[in-house]
This record gives sequence, structure tokens and C-alpha cells, in this order.
Amino acid sequence: MALGDSLPESGGRNTSPIYWDLLRNRKKDGEIYADGELIYRKGVFLVSPFKNF
Repeated sequence: MALGDSLPESGGRNTSPIYWDLLRNRKKDGEIYADGELIYRKGVFLVSPFKNF
């Protein structure tokens, strides 16, 4: 879940003075996917959050 400004390139119009990304995984062997890509497995991020910058 993300709270705050949306990305203009995604068509979002929300504005906010803060931006927080929140992740919660309650399983020891859990996985998180973003846009179909595995980005988190077993407590470790597999990609850099800055890869597109």
C-alpha cells in the first residue's frame, strides 16, 4: 500500500505532503510481486527500488 502523491505518468492526480510505501508480509517464506515481477522473497528484496531512476 502506498500513501501520498501518485505518479503523474500513471495518470494519478493525488497530491500530498508525504509519501509512504508500506509492506507487510506475515509469512516467513512469503513473496511479493509488483507488475507481475517477483520483487521480494523470504524477507529479502530481489530488485533495487531505484532501478528506474
